[in-house]
Amino acid sequence: MKTLPSVLTPFVRSDVSGALLAETLGRADEEFSLAELGRLTGAGPGVVHKEIGRLVEAGVLRDRTVGRNRMVRANAEHPLFSLMRDLIAATYGPVPVLRELLAGIDGVEAAFVYGSWAARREGEAGEFPRDIDVLVVGTASRRALADVASVASARIGVDVNVSRVAREEWEAAEPTPFLATVKGRPMVDLLRGGAHG
Repeated sequence: MKTLPSVLTPFVRSDVSGALLAETLGRADEEFSLAELGRLTGAGPGVVHKEIGRLVEAGVLRDRTVGRNRMVRANAEHPLFSLMRDLIAATYGPVPVLRELLAGIDGVEAAFVYGSWAARREGEAGEFPRDIDVLVVGTASRRALADVASVASARIGVDVNVSRVAREEWEAAEPTPFLATVKGRPMVDLLRGGAHG
């Protein structure tokens, strides 16, 4: 995962810190190991350690040691907790929300956010996205994916559009014009964590 700042929330120091805040502030009642946060965000151990240290020092997160693991959680008593949680939910929050919703759907082999939201996440300048485009690879039922789009739209507060393609289409040597465009632009991997373009 890149460490340049996203333009979704210009005050967030790095893309990794935004992703870490989405995971921790979005599930404030849960505790996470640094390894788990690295897996969820696609960030390397050194970057996670550095960003978590900064967020703990600022009082945004709390930490404790359990055996050899450093565990962190949101500091719900921080004076700006509600404001930070709401802002991060609107900007970085779509990734954990979509990952959670897609996890319960059979036939989802891969899933990506693409389009303007992914481009802003990668640091490309432009207006704040008015919707979120998701591409699912696999055999998931269109009805189940429509339900995911509806629930995600309500939770995120932005329209979510979900498209589906078969694995064969996704892996074709000569992709359709639509898939060539999707693959040629920034994408955020919802299942493996991390952004790539």
